[in-house]
Amino acid sequence: MEPLLALLAVTAAVWALGRNRVPFATALRAGVAAMFLLTGAAHFIGLREELISMVPPALPAPELLVTATGVLELGGAVALFVPRLAAWAAGGLALLLIAMFPANVYAAQAGIVDDWWSQLWPRTVLQLVFLAAVTTVFVDRWRARSGVTTSARRRSLQA
Repeated sequence: MEPLLALLAVTAAVWALGRNRVPFATALRAGVAAMFLLTGAAHFIGLREELISMVPPALPAPELLVTATGVLELGGAVALFVPRLAAWAAGGLALLLIAMFPANVYAAQAGIVDDWWSQLWPRTVLQLVFLAAVTTVFVDRWRARSGVTTSARRRSLQA
């Protein structure tokens, strides 16, 4: 639940502080970065043992996998603010969400975590929200990278 709150609160705060002059996709990028800073840090502080227990038994070296995914989440969050890397970071974070989803399924089925948000259906919906946010950031940054603005895109569609 905390990652969702971080995503929503930081997105809303950045957008509000920008007095609606900050594009929503930029505010969302800040929210996604905050979310991944929070979840990435959890791989090392606080939830590490729980995350290790969520790694399906078929995968080798659960400690290493949790460390690697934590580093990728933290690195991806920082890279979202590097213009040349932002699109790639968002795309990589989207792939990471997809790759890590089986751990959520395993944890729900094995009863490893006991709160309501960790049950399969709520967790699936939550993952889809996170994936939608990261994908929105990816599309926005990819368009910016390729020089396609919303107004230029509208004009080309009208022509």
